[in-house]
Amino acid sequence: MGFNLRLFSILVLRILGFFSIGCQNQEKAETVSGGIEKQPSRKELVERGKYLVEIMGCNDCHSPKRMGAMGPEIIPELALSGFPADRPILKFDDPLIKEGFGMMYPDLTGAAGPWGLSFAANLTPHQTGLGNWTLEQFTIALKEGKSKGIRSNRMLLPPMPWQNYVGMSDMDIRVVFEYLQSITPVDNVVPRPIAPDQL
Repeated sequence: MGFNLRLFSILVLRILGFFSIGCQNQEKAETVSGGIEKQPSRKELVERGKYLVEIMGCNDCHSPKRMGAMGPEIIPELALSGFPADRPILKFDDPLIKEGFGMMYPDLTGAAGPWGLSFAANLTPHQTGLGNWTLEQFTIALKEGKSKGIRSNRMLLPPMPWQNYVGMSDMDIRVVFEYLQSITPVDNVVPRPIAPDQL
């Protein structure tokens, strides 16, 4: 009886070993074609980046909007261009701001709070936006919260939720950047932030 149990155990281990090797070979077959890993095309990278930009809510703050039949609608020709430079800068003197509350422009491209008044950046590939940025700068901005993606610069201001992107994979950051570099450039110089004592 002991002999049969030992024989049975050896048989099970061999079957598991063959199964494991088979699974490894299947994984290699799926990722390797003719010995070369399949690289995604630029179109695939851009499509993935567009998907991420949409589900991450980038348009919520970075795209100017107008009122439509069903509420605020993105102005297509200004998509992701940030706070419009020709828009009046409002005075935010509500005492609740001093208590820590925040207030926003109706289309969310500008926000006031204890940090002062901040404006959503131009994310289009125009030189007034991300046109001169590198992927490294974009990564530093998203993962480290540094303005212009320069480590010696100030931190990004609320409501930019850069802390939510710290765990993004390098590939996801790359495809978002690829998408933003592929959209229509918009010439829009976003105003500089306004300090709390100047609201």
